[in-house]
Parts: sequence; C-alpha cells; structure tokens
Amino acid sequence: MISILTRLLLALTLLGAVPATAHEMRPAVATLTSGDAALELNIDFNLEAALAGISEEHEDTADAPEAAEYDRLRGLSPDALAAELQAADLNFVQLDVDGQPVTFAFEGAEIPAVGNLDVARESIVTLTAPLPATASAQMTWIAAGGPAILVVDGPDGEPVHQEYLSSGATSASFDLTGVERQSQWSVFVNYAEQGYLHIIPKGLDHILFVIGLFLLAAHVRPLLMQVTAFTAAHTVTLALGTVGILNLPPTVVEPLIALSITYVCVENILTREMRWWRPIVIFMFGLLHGLGFAGVLGDVGLSGEHFFTSLIAFNIGVEIGQLAVIAACFLAVGLWFRNKSWYRAVVVIPASLIIGAIGLYWFVERIGLI
Repeated sequence: MISILTRLLLALTLLGAVPATAHEMRPAVATLTSGDAALELNIDFNLEAALAGISEEHEDTADAPEAAEYDRLRGLSPDALAAELQAADLNFVQLDVDGQPVTFAFEGAEIPAVGNLDVARESIVTLTAPLPATASAQMTWIAAGGPAILVVDGPDGEPVHQEYLSSGATSASFDLTGVERQSQWSVFVNYAEQGYLHIIPKGLDHILFVIGLFLLAAHVRPLLMQVTAFTAAHTVTLALGTVGILNLPPTVVEPLIALSITYVCVENILTREMRWWRPIVIFMFGLLHGLGFAGVLGDVGLSGEHFFTSLIAFNIGVEIGQLAVIAACFLAVGLWFRNKSWYRAVVVIPASLIIGAIGLYWFVERIGLI
C-alpha cells in the first residue's frame, strides 16, 4: 500500500510540473499608506475579475456566469483595459474616518502586457485621498473579484493593521497615525475565523474527509485516534508549508486530497472495524491536507508582526471547524443509531459510496481528465 501511494505521489508530482492554466481567483492585496499629506491605496488584484463582476464564490473565473466578459477583458491591451477601468468608475473600497467617508481619486494603474491568456494577470491600481485630520478608520472591501487582504502601514512604513476581508466585509478600527498598533487578540480572532470558514462552509473536501473518518468509527476512542493522527499531521505541514520549508504545487496536493477521500470511503466499505494501519494512513493523508491548508493560508496572508499568532489562530480555527463537523455527525446519526444492527448497511456503506464517488470525481477532474 505504501509503495502504491509513493508511486502515485511521484506520478502526480510529474503532472504538477505542468503549469496550471486555470484563471485562478486569488485574494486582492489592498495596501493603505499614510504619507505626509495624503493617503495612498495600492490594490494588487485581478482587475478583469473585478470589472466583470465575478463574485468570490468562484475559485476559477471559468466557472462564473461572467466568464465570457472576463475573457474579453483578459485579451485587452494594458491601455484598453485602463480605459475600461476609468469608464467603469468603480468603487473598490469604502474608507470611513471617524464615521465620515473618504473620497479616493484614481491615480493610475500598472497593467501587465496581455501574455498567456490562460493565466490570470495581476494589476495594481493606485488611488489617493487627502490625509484626514483624525486617525480612527475602518475600511469596507466592496470590489467584485474576490476577497482582499487589507494591509495598513503607518507614516513610518511600519505595519499598523492587517486583516482578511470577504467581499462586503468591514475591517476592525485602525489608527492611521500608527500610534496604536493592532492587538494580538484582534489578529487571533480574525485568523481563527478564517481557519474556521475554510472548513465550514468553504472546505467541502476536508468536510467529506472528516465525515469519512467518522463513518468507520462512530465511537469516541477509535474516532479520537484518527482525528489525533490527522490533526498532528496537518499541523506540521501547515506550519512547514506556510513558512516555505515544504511546498508542493496545488496540482499535486489537491488531487491527492480528493483521492484520500475515496481511499477512506473504500476502506469503510471493505472493513467493519478500524485496523491498526488506519491511523498511520490517516496521518499520511493529514500531511497532504496540511499542505492544502498552507496554500489557503498563503492566500489569506500572515500578519508579519504577529506571524505566530496568526498561524496558530488559523490552525485553531481549522480544528474548531473539524470538531463541529464531527459533532454534527454524532448529533445526526451517531448518538442515536450507531449500535443498531442496520447502521452499517443503511448509513455507513451508502454514505461511503456517495462520498467516495465524489472524491474520485474530484480526483479525475483535478488531474485534468475532465
């Protein structure tokens, strides 16, 4: 079994050497800087996705209803796209200082040449506004095209605040002067929330994997053994992947995560009770899931000044999400039916067949066969 997994990993690594061609949706990075007399906001993002009005629920622009408009914009030259931007007159953010809105003016845009049309390009739009007389501010991210990482730098160039904002979300208050810095607790809450949200509702593949663990072991001790192995493994690779020590491309990690779902469900069908090797296999798959979480955390971004706080908080959020899935499984079927004679035939096998089929479909899809 180990040999098969090793060969599969090698094969997928070779597949992963091929560049991804999807129009991948990535979070914008909105950097707000307080100068001597003005505010400057630089937004590094997929400008075409914002102009097309693609919502953040889509991970790939090709999946969005606005895909045709996005493709048209993606083919425009930098000058033509800049003209579309100015004609659209979009509001990307709303900045309120002491409750009063600040009006930004368009300063310019850095737009790369057309290049490979199958790869999303990142543009930088610069907005400026007069420096307010007061300092307490909040920003709302209102642009289409996905979420944003808000980075606020004080007049000294040092970071004041960093926060992950979903579309339409408003940040916590921050101090434009840089005198008052972001608290550890504020960072912890924001990143723990993002860790939880990337399980519920965004991490459907991780949810199905955890349900697969539950189906074979609806009793506390065997389930605890599996969850402990999974948690220990993904905690290690989440940390190593986030700091850049261990990295595999998503074209390797994501298909294997899908395959891990199928493997667990197949074993659920073939085995009536947990065997000694099950936690070892779960640990191996947990390493892969940790790299998947690291990719998500790379998208969310880490607060530089509070690096370890944000890393730990994100992991705790992930754990809370996983425990919530397990608790829901227990409340739905485990507590009431796990000792019934028909439980395996009516619950375990049908659910494992459905979830395993979904995992197999995702695997085939993620290696590009469909």
